[in-house]
Amino acid sequence: MAELHVELVAADRKVWSGEATIVIARTADGDIGIQAGHQPVLGVLESGPVTIRQADGSVVIAAVHGGFISFADNNLSLLAEITELADEIDVARAERALERAESAKDASAERRAQTRLMATQRS
Repeated sequence: MAELHVELVAADRKVWSGEATIVIARTADGDIGIQAGHQPVLGVLESGPVTIRQADGSVVIAAVHGGFISFADNNLSLLAEITELADEIDVARAERALERAESAKDASAERRAQTRLMATQRS
């Protein structure tokens, strides 16, 4: 299967870079899957897990909170405001953050905590 080059970048660091067969992300228009040869795309990323499937079958999952997605010429850039790889997420801390957000009725903090927990469950 053909591959595309992926760059997952947060405001403060390059989070992941490499080749993939498909990347699935949540945009303002819904979930999108990008494979090599896809038509050019420019979109707004919503909070949600990003799934990067590599040719060897391994999967990289990241929690992404806002940003942009751009694809052209088999190069995919995910430029996120905040992103964490699933294996970097402290589940207990994310659960506590979710509880605090629910108690405070803070919808955006609740969404961030839920996204972090979803990313850990998919990895």
